[in-house]
Amino acid sequence: MNITGKIYGINGPIVYLAGNQGFKMGEMVLVGEEKLVGEVIGLNKKETTIQVYEETTGLKPGEIVYSTGSAISVTLAPGIIGNIFDGIERPLKEISAQSGAFITRGVSVDSLNVEKLWDVHITVKEGDKIYGGTIIAEVPETKAIVHKSMVPPEVQGVVTKVAPDGKYTINDPIVTIKLANGEEKELTLTQKWPIRVPRPTAKRYASDRPLITGQRILDTLFPIAKGGTAAIPGGFGTGKTMTQHQLAKWSDADLIVYIGCGERGNEMTEVLEDFSKLVDPKSGNPLLDRTTLIANTSNMPVAAREASIYTGITLAEYYRDMGYHVAIMADSTSRWAEALRELSGRLEEMPAEEGFPAYLASRLSGFYERAGFMHNLNGTEGSVSIIGAVSPQGGDFSEPVTQNTKRFVRCFWALDKSLAYARHFPAIQWLTSYSEYVSDLAPWYTSNVGGDFVDCRNQLLSILTQESQLNEIVKLIGSDVLPDDQKLVLEIARVVRLGFVQQNAYHPSDTYVPLAKQLKMMQTILYLFSKSKQLIALNMPMSVLKAEDIFDKVISIKYDVANDELHKFDDYKTMIDNFYNTIMAKNA
Repeated sequence: MNITGKIYGINGPIVYLAGNQGFKMGEMVLVGEEKLVGEVIGLNKKETTIQVYEETTGLKPGEIVYSTGSAISVTLAPGIIGNIFDGIERPLKEISAQSGAFITRGVSVDSLNVEKLWDVHITVKEGDKIYGGTIIAEVPETKAIVHKSMVPPEVQGVVTKVAPDGKYTINDPIVTIKLANGEEKELTLTQKWPIRVPRPTAKRYASDRPLITGQRILDTLFPIAKGGTAAIPGGFGTGKTMTQHQLAKWSDADLIVYIGCGERGNEMTEVLEDFSKLVDPKSGNPLLDRTTLIANTSNMPVAAREASIYTGITLAEYYRDMGYHVAIMADSTSRWAEALRELSGRLEEMPAEEGFPAYLASRLSGFYERAGFMHNLNGTEGSVSIIGAVSPQGGDFSEPVTQNTKRFVRCFWALDKSLAYARHFPAIQWLTSYSEYVSDLAPWYTSNVGGDFVDCRNQLLSILTQESQLNEIVKLIGSDVLPDDQKLVLEIARVVRLGFVQQNAYHPSDTYVPLAKQLKMMQTILYLFSKSKQLIALNMPMSVLKAEDIFDKVISIKYDVANDELHKFDDYKTMIDNFYNTIMAKNA
C-alpha cells in the first residue's frame, strides 16, 4: 500500500483530501489509523472526495489514507451460498465471532473462508484453449448448488498444467495457463469483480418464459418473465416482505439473493431467522442451500447501504454466468434511495424532487438494467430477475422513487393498505397493478399450459374491472336497483376475489398452486359465470341463483382440490350443470 494523502475535512461518511495525489475514480481506499473501507467518488485539482463505508466518528484531520489500487470488488468463489454478508461482502458470522453483536470499525475479515477445503473436480485438460467464462472446475457448494468456477472474463490462454481432482482451498492454484504474451498465469477457484461494473455476456434474449411463483395473482394476472423486473410498492404492513418470502420459497429460480437494504434491525433479524428455518419445498433441503443474504440494517452506515444492492446484483450475475436462474429480492430500494439522498446532501449537490439527487433515475435504471435472460460467454443460458420492494412514505405512489422505478420495471405489483387491513393477502390491488410481459409470455402459456390461459386471464380482469365500476353506482344508489345481470357480475367478482385472487400462504394446498390448477380454477369460475348468464337471460332472478350455495362451493375449490387432484374439477363442472338443471326444473 502507498501513502497517498492526508485527511483535511470530514463530513459524516464523506472525507476530503487536499489535492489529487494519484487516486483513481472508484478506487477502494483504507482511511485513517483504523483502515476504514472507503471509495473515491470525486476528483479535481483541489481535492479528492471519498465516501467511507464505516462509521467515521473519531476520525480526525491529518490521518493517512492508503491506496489499494483496485475498485470496490466482491470475492467470487465457493462459500457464497448460505452465507450472510453486510453491504460490502463481509460475513456477519465471522464479524460476530470476532467483535460481538455490533460491527467494529476497521474490522478486517476475509469475505469467504480461505481455509476450508472443497472437493474440486477439474473440467479442463492440458492443451485446452480456454477463454473468459470457460468452466475450469466444479465444486459441490451445497446439496442444491454445484459451483462452477470459471475463467475471469478478461483472461484467455492455453492450459499448460492441471492439478488432480481433490481437496483445495479457494486460493490454491488448480489450473495454469499460458497467455498470448507468453506469460504463465495460475487460476484458482477465486476471482474478484468490481460491484459497479456489469459482468459481460454474449447476448441478451427476449423475455419469452415466465418466472413461475405459484402465486395466482402473479402467475396469472400480472406475470413476470425470467430475467424480468418487478416492483412491489406498498406502505407499512401491506405485505412486501411476506410477498418476497413467498417468491423466495416457491419461485422456480435456482438461487435467491435476498438484499435487506436499510430495513429495521428487528425485521432483518426476523428474516434471517425465518430463512434459516425454511425448508426448500422442491428438494427438502434447507432453503439457505440455495440462498445468500445481504443484511444492511438502518443503523449501519449509509454508504454501505448504497453499495449493498450492487454487491447483491454482482453475486447474482456470477451465478447466472454458471447457467443458473437467479432471483433478487431487494427490500427496499426506497431505503437505498434515502442513502443516496443523504450522501448527496453531504456532498452539497443540487437537490431535485423531495431532496433526492438529480441522478436518482439513472442509478435506478443502472440497477434494473442488469436484469435479463442471457446467453453467457461459456455458451450456457442464465437469468437474473429483480424484484424490488418500494416503501413510499405514507403509501404515496406519486413520490419520486416509486415513479422513477415505474419507468424501468415492466411489472408493477401495487400493494393496497385497505386490502391488507381487510386481511386480503396478497394485498396486490388488481386495478393499479400491471404487467407488460403478458403479450411476450402468451405463446409460452399457450404451448405449455393451455390455449385459453391468456383469454381466461383477460376475462377475469374484465370482471374485476366491471365490479369496480358497478361499486361506484352501488355507493350512490344501492345494489337493489341494479339489474340482475349486473348483480351477477358483482357475485362472480366476489368468487374471483375470494376464490382465486386471495391466497393463503399457510394452507398446504393454497400456498403454492401450479399453473395447470390455476387454469382449471379460472375455467371453472368462467363456466359458472356462463351458465349463470344463461339463467339470467331466461329471466331467472339473481336471488334464486344465490339461494343455491354453488358460488361458495366454487370459492372453496382452492382448499378442497389438492394440487395433484385436478380430476376433481370434472366434479365441479357436473355440479354447475346440476345447478343449472335444478333451477330450470324449479322454474319450468
